[in-house]
Amino acid sequence: MPDMVSVRWFLRRWVILAAALLLAAPLTPAGAQTTQTPPPAPPVDYTERQAQPPLDVDRDPIPSPDYEAPILPQKPGTPLAKSGNLYTLEENVNEVLLNCTVVDQKNRLVKGLKQSDFQVWEDGVPQTIVSFVNQDVPVSMGILVDDSGSMIGKRDTANQAALDLIHDSNPGDNAFIVNFNQNAYLDTALTSNLYDLQAGLARFDDRGMTALYDAVAASADELAHHATQPKQVLLIITDGSDDASRLTLQQAVERVQRLGGPVVYSIGLLYDAISPEDAASARNALETLSSETGGLAFFPRSPDDIDQVVAQIALDIRNQYTIGYHPTRSPSLGGFRTVQVEAQARHYGTLIVRTTKGYYPRQIPQMHETAQVVPARSH
Repeated sequence: MPDMVSVRWFLRRWVILAAALLLAAPLTPAGAQTTQTPPPAPPVDYTERQAQPPLDVDRDPIPSPDYEAPILPQKPGTPLAKSGNLYTLEENVNEVLLNCTVVDQKNRLVKGLKQSDFQVWEDGVPQTIVSFVNQDVPVSMGILVDDSGSMIGKRDTANQAALDLIHDSNPGDNAFIVNFNQNAYLDTALTSNLYDLQAGLARFDDRGMTALYDAVAASADELAHHATQPKQVLLIITDGSDDASRLTLQQAVERVQRLGGPVVYSIGLLYDAISPEDAASARNALETLSSETGGLAFFPRSPDDIDQVVAQIALDIRNQYTIGYHPTRSPSLGGFRTVQVEAQARHYGTLIVRTTKGYYPRQIPQMHETAQVVPARSH
């Protein structure tokens, strides 16, 4: 009898404990998973660095990089040294490289100038030129094509312009394709394969708004991380003003300059703009992006003029002088540095030098890599 009472006492104790546990647990439908309500997300501050998805994932939208640029390794260079029929570009330390285009008063390209014909100033202080190249060298290029709804009827023209530029370029060039509307899409990663580039240009969604500034910043980031050539270019083809970017125009320009800056060329297809105000806004943005980085903005009056524009851009890219100098002020001091370059030579009148208007210095790590460069093809 005592044994039976003991068993009953233990059973009653376990039943009471199990019931208490069941009452304390939340009720959940059969088969459902219990989840906890996450706390509300804090507001996003776009002036602070945000986590960004990889830029080389096909058809993933690319949010614009945040305004504060990371400190990335820079790839400065010294003169091309010939070895057999190849050229090498040996990297140096703390060297600022300027890609310069020289034209006369009639806007004709001036070729054949020497190092002694150039002078460079940084923040008004004369600099000593330590490297000089006047050679058609390959470039890494980002091609940005407007993917918004207003580009219906113009996209074939834009695609052909991009392909013509690739055909007219140095055979050692490589490029990537970014299609952008309110998002930017890397539809072809950096390559020299023409079929892959054509496939990227064929990705046209025909919808959305125009986040041009964000696309420029994201594409400059892509070049900073993946370009295989020290000389870098962005080509923008669009038909309207920005109406969707998180970044402002000035922030996009600063982003490019902080990254060591590709030269930006722009083609504005504004001949059928909805309003004069929209055309003026788009023109100002493209001219600013190009002039601040040493490039040019073009505004063809009709689709028939685009072939000539593309030929001029290709000629401009392939006939630049690359000038290098070691700044007299330490890169560790930081701050924006203004740059001015002048050229004077016999038998020429006033010469106009087009290059970036400035840069943000960085601490440059010791680098002694060598990049192989093919010689210019003959015509």
